[in-house]
Amino acid sequence: MPDQPSVTTCDVTVIGGGLAGKAASLHLARAGLKTVCIDPADSSRPPVGESLDWSTPDLLGNLGLPLNHVLTEHIGTLKRRVVVKSREGQTEEYFPFSWFSRPPFNLELRTLHVDRTRMDEELRKKAVDAGATLVRDKVVRVERNGKHISSVHTASGEQFSSPWYIDASGFSTSLLAREFQLPAVEYGPAKVALWTYFPVTDPIEGTTLYVEPESHEYLDWVWEIPISASVVSVGYIATGAAVKAMREQGLSVKDIFRNRLTKFSRFESLLETATLDELNVTSFGSRVHRGVAGPNWLIAGEAACMMDPITANGVTAALRHAEESCGLILKYRKRGKLSLRARISYSSRIAQLAGFFNSGVENLVYQPQVRNRLGMGGSAGSYISPAWGMNVLYARLKPKRLFSTMLLGFLIECSRACQWILFQCCKLFSPSSVKAS
Repeated sequence: MPDQPSVTTCDVTVIGGGLAGKAASLHLARAGLKTVCIDPADSSRPPVGESLDWSTPDLLGNLGLPLNHVLTEHIGTLKRRVVVKSREGQTEEYFPFSWFSRPPFNLELRTLHVDRTRMDEELRKKAVDAGATLVRDKVVRVERNGKHISSVHTASGEQFSSPWYIDASGFSTSLLAREFQLPAVEYGPAKVALWTYFPVTDPIEGTTLYVEPESHEYLDWVWEIPISASVVSVGYIATGAAVKAMREQGLSVKDIFRNRLTKFSRFESLLETATLDELNVTSFGSRVHRGVAGPNWLIAGEAACMMDPITANGVTAALRHAEESCGLILKYRKRGKLSLRARISYSSRIAQLAGFFNSGVENLVYQPQVRNRLGMGGSAGSYISPAWGMNVLYARLKPKRLFSTMLLGFLIECSRACQWILFQCCKLFSPSSVKAS
């Protein structure tokens, strides 16, 4: 007879130990639930450099990481603005509206860039100290009865059984989305990100985006985001098709990265001493899964939706998903399963926000039509201001029930309709359209 796998029982099994997984484990352990977080030993990844939205500090504060603590412990640096620079030297700066800090919003007008390595370490320590158990393994099989999950099996032959499950396995795995064959909505083409790190002497208190938009082209862009006071993350994002075309011309990824950075004077001195031997490469696509909640499971973080990095909403989404999914488990713990209304509400909120941010940035920033009419500054402004407003609205409305979710959805759809009308008008009256007519 084959050896029977050892079975570990707990209250909640969290699959994946990224940002959403650690945050969920911390929330659950603090609430007194026996929590096991299963994370592969090779789950660490090079820090991209995270630029956070202005509503994120409140979510970090709920995890025991208030803004001042993050700053004093050098987990992050201040982000006071977003700067968009063109090759010609044009600069646009964007700040949150001052009235966000007044009632009824009372928003902290400071936010952060964070060192993800340091933040992950801090969250892991807090989760373990709170009582969560971290298991270095990989979930390879889900055992279920219909849509109800009974246990999961790992690569080492272990079995974990619990009444509740959270899938925070990340974009590339999306374990439960694959298991239940959940449909996905995709936004824009697949993209490639190339990035590395440079030492700097002067602290930077803003996220800077460098663009060289052509009137007929899909936007590619360069980011500069502080990881600490002395190190910045610099990256380049382009479509997978564009990178493939450059590779077919004989360029290496180092050549592509260097060629793009040399278009901006800011990087001339930084590139003089850089070898780019530690250049990181990843591919991704912006998308959201439908139906990310079942009777006793929820999907959180990038496993549920992938936010385009230019939106600066990846961390915000992960922390929101973790907080809301844990809240639902605590609410329905005694009942043993989520109500249909709770499942619909949770899934709808994730789909609504992912659709708002991803479709908005595709139509208003990446596509050339709005840029051609309003310029890069106007194009960015037409996206950034509503995006800030929507995050503030969500943070203060705190939708949890079906009615508040429907209200949020109505407001989002109104905003998306305005974005669509702007896009169509710019498309109709773009110079190319006038010339063609």
